[in-house]
Amino acid sequence: MRNKLKWISIFILVITIIAPFLCSWTIEDTTKKYVYNDIGNIPSCKTGLLLGTSKKLKSGLPNMFFYYRIEAAVSLFKANKVEYIVISGDNSEKYYNEPEDMKAELLKAGIPSDKIYLDYAGFRTYDSIVRMNKIFGQNRFIIISQEFHNRRALYIARSFGMESYGFNAKDVDRYNGFKTKLREQFARVKVFVDLLINKQPKFLGEKIEIK
Repeated sequence: MRNKLKWISIFILVITIIAPFLCSWTIEDTTKKYVYNDIGNIPSCKTGLLLGTSKKLKSGLPNMFFYYRIEAAVSLFKANKVEYIVISGDNSEKYYNEPEDMKAELLKAGIPSDKIYLDYAGFRTYDSIVRMNKIFGQNRFIIISQEFHNRRALYIARSFGMESYGFNAKDVDRYNGFKTKLREQFARVKVFVDLLINKQPKFLGEKIEIK
């Protein structure tokens, strides 16, 4: 019995170590044709999905993931690669509102208010992607985030049959982004679990028409 438990423990340990690498490799290999750094090469789409993040770090310093995503979204809009931008993020606390913070920055950059739609229930990337289709009625769009994040989002979208592309915002240096990149490895494993059980977003709600 003790020997059997030993081998079970070893098996679980091996799976725990291998799973993140296997999931990450699958996502990277599957999405490599759909991510773009050059704005001139990415296909034009009616909408862009700007994935939310906090404006500031816990330390109070500016979150460069946030500002680089804003820059990427503005570039796409001004290059006529997207006509509308849906901002999807977390709005779970009274004084924490990713979509509104991002909208404020887009407005400062000259993007008209009527070209911006807000998704307040994008609590996770998975939710943002599913809601883009089920709530906003979009089946073809450009995802805007850093490349490592775009890859995961693209894998989810294309697993659901959505024709999506990723425009890569400038990345943050390794030191500042280490914790984010580490969490990403576990998030990629979670993607396969969510798809396997056909997980639904925390909230759906009424449909919003993008005219």
